[in-house]
Amino acid sequence: MLSVSKLSIDYGSNRVVSELDLALDKSEILMLVGPTGCGKSTILQALAGLIPISEGQIDVGKWRATPTQTVPPEKRSVGMVFQDFALFPHLSVQQNICFRLKDHTLADHWIDLLGLQAFRDKKPATLSGGQKQRVALARTLAHQPDFVLLDEPLSNLDAALKDTLRWDIRNALKEAGVPAIWVTHDQEEALSVGDRVGVLRDGKIQQIDTPEKCFSMPSNRFVARFLGEASFIRGQHQHHQASTAIGIAPVVGIDDSAAEVDVLLRPDDVLLAQDANNNNGVVTWVRFEGGSRLCAIELPCKTTVTSRVSHEMLVRPGDKVHVSLSTSHPLAAFTIQSST
Repeated sequence: MLSVSKLSIDYGSNRVVSELDLALDKSEILMLVGPTGCGKSTILQALAGLIPISEGQIDVGKWRATPTQTVPPEKRSVGMVFQDFALFPHLSVQQNICFRLKDHTLADHWIDLLGLQAFRDKKPATLSGGQKQRVALARTLAHQPDFVLLDEPLSNLDAALKDTLRWDIRNALKEAGVPAIWVTHDQEEALSVGDRVGVLRDGKIQQIDTPEKCFSMPSNRFVARFLGEASFIRGQHQHHQASTAIGIAPVVGIDDSAAEVDVLLRPDDVLLAQDANNNNGVVTWVRFEGGSRLCAIELPCKTTVTSRVSHEMLVRPGDKVHVSLSTSHPLAAFTIQSST
């Protein structure tokens, strides 16, 4: 188990991470997301012992690090997986994985599990990006770390390979039974792979929860916008329902919502229909996504909402359409005054 309490990190007089609290159970994967420069990689470096902490503590049971009780990186039993693979170019795949290992049994296990049998004697320069990342992961897990840190491990790979490899990495981490913190800029990756998602802003955690909860019930508007397409529509809140210009929906007040609220809408919450006799909006833009189209519709009240439709529906900017709410689950509602 990994426990972090009130962790703060300073660069000179600038506080870059403030009072971070988190705890990971055995084999739990936390996806850490946030804008560039918000402190994600800094947190990983502090957990690995590569930079000092200013306040708080890091505790894994075997050791505890504080500002006055430092634990050097080599004593922490931390596995790290980087986006640039960090392999020894002059060593073979097997030599990279077995580096500083006395017992090669675990190395053989991960070589087999990650499909590297045919590459044992190959040098890194002859491998693809995905194969290199598998080697880096096998090396990390063969050393039986107490926890694993992954710093955007898939950012250097093409989109098709990412989709497969993210699940191979997740399955390997679960097989190893170690907690992991995985930093990514890919919101889809974070929501699909993680047991929990942590959203960071300016060095402060905004929300840590299940992917479903962070997406559908974000703690504030920043989280709502960061984790996917988000639009807000004004509504009258009463008895856990909100009446809006495009229909009535069940809602949950996020911040002690008053009688008038802003209701969070995801594209799948908005139904778009091409009805020449019953129009209540005008399409302002359309993005083709392959299997679907994402459309923005301006309503008479000047609010813009988004809707995702089948790619077979031909919708163009300027089209007059009818939009309505299409949800059976409660939507998040925020007070009008909320600005975060």
